[in-house]
Amino acid sequence: MTNNNEIRSFRIDIPQADLDDLNDRLARTRLPRPAPTDDWEYGTPNSYLSATVAHWKDEFDWRAQEARMNAFPHYLTEIDGQNIHFIHVPSAEADATPLLLLHTYPGSFADFLDMIGPLTDPVTHGGDAADAFSVVVPSIPGMGFSTPLNGRGWTMRKVAESFDALMRRLGYDSYGAHGSDGGAMISRELGLLEPEGFLGLHVLQLFSFPSGDPAEFAKLGPKDHEALGHMQWFQSVGGYNQMNGTRPQTIGAAIADSPVGQLAYSELFNNFGNGTSLVTTEQILTQVSLYWFTNTQATAGRYHFEEGRAGTEPAVNHSRTGVAVFADDFTTIRAFAERDNSNIVHWSEFPDGGHFAAMERPDVLTGDLRQFFRS
Repeated sequence: MTNNNEIRSFRIDIPQADLDDLNDRLARTRLPRPAPTDDWEYGTPNSYLSATVAHWKDEFDWRAQEARMNAFPHYLTEIDGQNIHFIHVPSAEADATPLLLLHTYPGSFADFLDMIGPLTDPVTHGGDAADAFSVVVPSIPGMGFSTPLNGRGWTMRKVAESFDALMRRLGYDSYGAHGSDGGAMISRELGLLEPEGFLGLHVLQLFSFPSGDPAEFAKLGPKDHEALGHMQWFQSVGGYNQMNGTRPQTIGAAIADSPVGQLAYSELFNNFGNGTSLVTTEQILTQVSLYWFTNTQATAGRYHFEEGRAGTEPAVNHSRTGVAVFADDFTTIRAFAERDNSNIVHWSEFPDGGHFAAMERPDVLTGDLRQFFRS
């Protein structure tokens, strides 16, 4: 497939008619019959939905968030027939490190809005010029403004290949990557690809699990067993994995017609840390509104479907790797991670924050990125 190498400027400007339609739908919200307990045991509770919908309808200012996003330069380009949206902010500092920032699901490029300034202009934000980055923040294909999704077979590996091509198109012959959730998986795929000039990956998670060999458990300490318990808990509440992995178009149809469905299905912003999330209501509504306006739940959910059918064989990542473990996130078990990643050179742990640390603790995460890439 041929490429159109043009890079076009882009500005977010949601039509007013779409905002009016959203407000009309929110005004006609019909919640489900309540669960026996008004908490997260059965899923997103009515009390949370009622309060958040009221805030969305009466207080949330999309235009203010849109202006905040548009404060950074956005672009579109086409790679292998796929429309790719990205923010690109080169640093004014000489020898700045090029860095891909790769977002979560159900997050977006907006995960990193609070980090772009400190990363690209560290001196203004109390840092050292030597820690400057030139950042590229793409939307994963099928999410945000990287739409429509072109065909099938979009795995994390394919996204990694596309983002490597994006960095080359932007003129970077060397770069590093950071990510959480899907962004962490794409970062590791880049590590497996080991493209020329790759400086390494810094992630919030390495998704390494027991192989079935009982001997592996002999290496585990009390903290590791706590982490296994968290894995088991998350499996018990991760119904979206099964839904996206088997029927993404079915749930996509329901959510495409209901903004409250989009809000409820984005429960990970609250529930991943089992009640410890530091993501604010404004941040959640910014992300949920992006998914709503771009109508991307069906294509965002398709990654679980495609990955489950890819038949990918396990492989060891040999690229330079750093891990930042936030207390209320999925906890990477180091013994398993080192089995699957042979070059972990940086490991840090933080007392709070979680899966969405770029929004919850942007200063802490920025500092850890500086430390990893400094060497």
